[in-house]
Amino acid sequence: MGKQNKQYDTQFKQDAVNYYHSSGKTGDQVAKDLKVAKSTLSKWIRDARANDGIVNHRDSGNYSSDIEKENAHLKKELRDSQEALEILKKAISILND
Repeated sequence: MGKQNKQYDTQFKQDAVNYYHSSGKTGDQVAKDLKVAKSTLSKWIRDARANDGIVNHRDSGNYSSDIEKENAHLKKELRDSQEALEILKKAISILND
């Protein structure tokens, strides 16, 4: 079986970073407690350190906001619908001949 990538929400990441800073435990211990890879936790800590303690979170894709992600989703949906409409128009014209 292949490696499965687990998705963590922003709140979980922020809580993990806060736990690391407040617990006095090592990164290894915190990662084990939270059942995440040490490299994953380290990345969250680095990201938070670079952003004044706030973990930036981007869902699938590189969208800087939920609005951009939704906009991209809607554009794709529109494109798909337009393609389906063109196919239907061609099918109708073929059947009418």
